[in-house]
Amino acid sequence: MNILIKQIELIDRIDQLIRLQATGTPESLAHRLGVSKTKLYRIINIMKDLNAPILYDVAIQSFVYEAAVGFQFGFYDKETSSRGVNPFVG
Repeated sequence: MNILIKQIELIDRIDQLIRLQATGTPESLAHRLGVSKTKLYRIINIMKDLNAPILYDVAIQSFVYEAAVGFQFGFYDKETSSRGVNPFVG
């Protein structure tokens, strides 16, 4: 179960960096996250399988979203989520 939580946390971190358009090259992103480039691409492919419209922009050297999307995972009550608080449980 711990592996699943770590992968979700990794997806959340990649999502944050993509939103900031601050991933850098695949090599530098893998290094920053402490994973291999192969594992990075596996996670990105999982994100794509979950309908994340991820592209790599060569001009800014960052992964970007082709369209606005959101990522949430975790348990939260309806009152908290309606106030815009991040419900991610990690």
